[in-house]
Amino acid sequence: MPLQNTNEIDVISLNREKGIVTLGIIDSLEWENEEEHLLLLQEKINVYLRFIESGEIYSVYEDAKEREFEIKIYFKNPFPDNCKDFLKKVSDILNGAGYYFNFQVGI
Repeated sequence: MPLQNTNEIDVISLNREKGIVTLGIIDSLEWENEEEHLLLLQEKINVYLRFIESGEIYSVYEDAKEREFEIKIYFKNPFPDNCKDFLKKVSDILNGAGYYFNFQVGI
């Protein structure tokens, strides 16, 4: 249930080939309540941004120094159309701020 733990970073990894640090969000929730689900995603993404921008990531993950960052959501379940719109907005905002954004379905 990592998505519900909005104040925790689920996964941190380094793609050595690309030199990018990926902060992963594990989303295994169903989509019965789309609005609540999207709010949890938004809150979790904001926590990740604060983790990066505050510099806390450097004290927790030494390989992050002088690296670019990606936030990636790993969805267990296919998402509805409303989520597609949300993901597009998130991508635009994060890319504009200098971060990569990605997601995949089927974890």
